[in-house]
Amino acid sequence: MTIRWKHLIILIIVLPLLGLAFAWSGMMGIRASTGHWGVTDWFLHWAMRNSVGTAALGVEAPPLDDPARLPPAAGHYETGCAICHGSPASPRPDSVLAMLPPPPDLKQVVPQWTDAELFEIVKHGVRYTGMPAWPSQARDDEVWGMVAFIRRLPEMDARTYIQLSGLRTSGMAGAVSPLPITCESCHAQNRLDGKSVIPNIAGQSEAYLLESLKAYAEGRRQSGVMQLAVSAMDPATFPELARHFASQASQQSADDAAASELVEKGRILAETGRPADKVPACLSCHEKADGNPVYPHLSGQPAPYLERQLHLFRGGTRGGTSYSHLMVEAAKYLKEGDMAALAAYFAGRKGSGP
Repeated sequence: MTIRWKHLIILIIVLPLLGLAFAWSGMMGIRASTGHWGVTDWFLHWAMRNSVGTAALGVEAPPLDDPARLPPAAGHYETGCAICHGSPASPRPDSVLAMLPPPPDLKQVVPQWTDAELFEIVKHGVRYTGMPAWPSQARDDEVWGMVAFIRRLPEMDARTYIQLSGLRTSGMAGAVSPLPITCESCHAQNRLDGKSVIPNIAGQSEAYLLESLKAYAEGRRQSGVMQLAVSAMDPATFPELARHFASQASQQSADDAAASELVEKGRILAETGRPADKVPACLSCHEKADGNPVYPHLSGQPAPYLERQLHLFRGGTRGGTSYSHLMVEAAKYLKEGDMAALAAYFAGRKGSGP
């Protein structure tokens, strides 16, 4: 029997029409309760693994051994991920196990993926599942922090998880509070040190804190961690929250390990800038007694946090208040060593802070 071209063309036209008719009839089952056929489940996972593997080919994983990456990722995980995937402090609820496909137990599946593949999954999510993309596609540094955190999940115990995430316990056999994550879970000063990538917001100006909260809520300042955090808040509470932290006394949390040469280079840049390269003096705007209250105080902030923010400004991805464009322009001409020097100087500076 010979198959003619016209037969193939008719088949190509008819098959999609038959599929549409079958879907229109309502006879195609979509009930999650019935599960997938075995071949369907195999095909979907096979397609996902191939897709993720291919997308990860051009991704180069940075070193993930810095413990400072873990606290913000842990807090975000508890807020946005644990409800489906469970955590060392709380198992997955039965309700999510009825999803199709059910969210996996990460302790079992994380070892099956490379760091680059985990980055691809965390950043972009997975279609046809409940796995969302990272809230801010501009913050690869946060995504890598989450990769570093979930890489450690398989061996993590409940005590370590609670300590990293800032979970509150009810005091009854270590039971977790129903509203465990607060601003203090990450920003409490006793949780910060000179190596933190989380800022110390105690004693910042009320104007700066309020404008920053608004910027996160409106998507003008990119952070998957903070955008998720403020999404659960009523904007009407922002002024009260800003006043609360502005009224606190700030404690220095600097790391004194920075080389004196690096600090001196940062001091010169902060005080005089480098006019030949269009780099202005930081202190011409920041920390002036009569300066703009929306400009943040920098002294005593952790050096890794400051350096990360300068990188974001230089890359044009750091928004914020209505003055953030000035910092984007100021950071444009900074060199790699400049950012480390400025961060080291301000981290150790005991200036006219808040």
